[in-house]
Amino acid sequence: MTQRPRQALSKRGLRRIAIAVFTGFVGVCGHPDPSRAQTIRIEATTNAIDWNAVALAGGHVFVSGPRWSGFSGPAVGLLTKNGKIKPFPDADWNGWKPGQDATHRFVSVNALHVAPDGTLWVVDTGTPSFGGASVAAGAKLVRIDPATGHVLRIYPLGPEIAKAGSYIDDIRFNGTHAYLTDAGKAALIVLDIKTGQARRVLDNDVSTRARKDRPIVMDGHVVESRLHQPLLVNVDPLEVSPDGKWLYFGPLEGPWSQVPTALLDDPNISSTDLSAAVKPWADLPPIGGSTMDTAGNLYFTNLKDNGVYRKDVSGKITRLISDPRLHWADAPCLALNGRLWLPVAQLDRLPMFHQGQSRSQQPFLLVSINPHAGQVKPGR
Repeated sequence: MTQRPRQALSKRGLRRIAIAVFTGFVGVCGHPDPSRAQTIRIEATTNAIDWNAVALAGGHVFVSGPRWSGFSGPAVGLLTKNGKIKPFPDADWNGWKPGQDATHRFVSVNALHVAPDGTLWVVDTGTPSFGGASVAAGAKLVRIDPATGHVLRIYPLGPEIAKAGSYIDDIRFNGTHAYLTDAGKAALIVLDIKTGQARRVLDNDVSTRARKDRPIVMDGHVVESRLHQPLLVNVDPLEVSPDGKWLYFGPLEGPWSQVPTALLDDPNISSTDLSAAVKPWADLPPIGGSTMDTAGNLYFTNLKDNGVYRKDVSGKITRLISDPRLHWADAPCLALNGRLWLPVAQLDRLPMFHQGQSRSQQPFLLVSINPHAGQVKPGR
C-alpha cells in the first residue's frame, strides 16, 4: 500500500493534539464521546521514543519502547497532561549505560502490562541491541505501584531462563502464575509470582517456533531481518481466557495454539505430555499485538493492512479499521471506558530493516479507537 506523506503539524493541529491528550486522560474512566466514536483519536505524539507498549493504570498513561530502536527517550515513561514523557519510576531506573549494573535499571523494555491487582509490570529483555546478547542481570520483570512509582519487586530472569538468544517478549497473568513468551529462543516461561521461580516450557516446540512459510508482509514487501532473510519472530502474542483455563499463544506470524493452564502450572508434567496437550486455536495472520476483553473477544492488529480486528467468542473475525496511520500498531490496551489504545511503532521502518536507512514517519502516534463503533473509514 502506498503511504501518504505525513504533513507538518500546524499550531492549530498541535493544539488539537494537546486537547486530545488531556481529554484522553480524563476519559480513561469515563465514557466514549458519541460524536467522535468513528474516528481515530490521537492521544499523544513523540519524536523521543518509538513506543511499542502502552498501559493505563491508576489514572495514568505509561508508555515504553525498546532501546535498540535508537531513540533517546526513557525506557518507561509516564505521559503528563501536557504531552511530555516523564521517566518512570525515576531517572535512575531509566539511566542505564553499557557497563553499569543492570539490576535496578531498565536495559531495553519490550512490554508493559497491568496485573489484575492494578500493579504495573515491566518486561525488560535485557538486550540493548536488536538480536544481541542480554547483559548480566538485564533480563527481568519489575513490578511497580503505578500511583507512587514504588518498585514492589524485581523478578530476575537468570541465564537458565533468559538464555543466549532469548528475547523475553510479553506477559499475562492467571491467579498466582504469570506466563511470558520468548520470541528469540521459542519457549513459554511460567512464573510463580509468590516464589519468583520460573520455568521454561514448550522449548523449541512446533507451537512456539516461527514458520518460514508465513512471512511478514508490509507495504507490499516481505520484512527482512537482513538482506534476503525474512524476519522470523517466535512465540510472541499470548492471552489468557477469561475463565483462566486456557492460554492462547503463537508466533508473531501465526498460527495460534491453546493449552490448558492447569498443565502449564504443573511443574511435574513432562515436556512430551505438555506438547501433546497443545491444540490449534486460531489461524491468525502476522500481528503487531493483541488484547482480550473480559468476554473473551480478542482484539489484534493486522500488520499487512494496517488494520485492527476483533475475533469474537464464536470465532467470527471482524475488521474494525484499516488506516495507513496504524502502520505496525503494536500491543493494544483496553481502557476502562472501552476505548482501545494503540501505540504505532512502525518497527519495520527502523534502520536495521533497511540497510541502515530509517523510513519511519515522525512523529510517532499513540491513538485510540472505539472498538464498538463499527468499521472506521480509512483516512478519517
